[in-house]
Amino acid sequence: MMDYVDTTAAKIVLAASDGDSIRRVAQKIDGTYSWVHTWIERLEAINVVERADGVRVTAPEVRDGFAQLIETIARQTSPSVDEAYVIPHFAEMDFAYTKIDAVYVWTHGGYQIARGGDAYPVFMRVDEADVEQWQSFFDRYDIPAVIGERDDAIVDDAGGAIYYSLFPTSDPLDPEWVDGNPVIPLTETVAYMQEYRWNFEPALEMVADEYDVAIDVDGPDYAPAQ
Repeated sequence: MMDYVDTTAAKIVLAASDGDSIRRVAQKIDGTYSWVHTWIERLEAINVVERADGVRVTAPEVRDGFAQLIETIARQTSPSVDEAYVIPHFAEMDFAYTKIDAVYVWTHGGYQIARGGDAYPVFMRVDEADVEQWQSFFDRYDIPAVIGERDDAIVDDAGGAIYYSLFPTSDPLDPEWVDGNPVIPLTETVAYMQEYRWNFEPALEMVADEYDVAIDVDGPDYAPAQ
């Protein structure tokens, strides 16, 4: 019985959305394909998940139990940067990484800017109808969240550097998926980088090379990105 009380098992059950491939689940939780595949087979054997047109959780009571356990632990210890990108997948709500996190995702984590050990905002576009639910979700993990703008001061009284900056929208999210992460479209990300070109010149070169994107050589004067 206790063999199934495992961090990988918990993350799989919490992060999997109906229809996810094993590869997408592995990417969501920052795990290896082979290890996640092994765990899904084990969880399927005890009727916690099934594989029929993708992975599907069939034991919601197990999901709720893992959620309560991780929320309790999160209130005792702050998440790491890697964990900060896993946690939103547990919310069962749509979102897309945006702003500097859109750049971070499209460059596969290869370009990082304007964040450090004292404050690490994670930028997410969310449905405006879900804002209160997102705030409640992060509150259960005792992680601060702000709406609309970056505010590093919010972590002054928090236990760690991680917080979430939510950008509500009434438009359909319709994210693209890169390495298991939902993200605003590449065209929008490139436009954002070009608006703050002095911050993102290396990232623009990375994106142009990988995705065969034509980059405008003219850029605006320096402006700090967020």
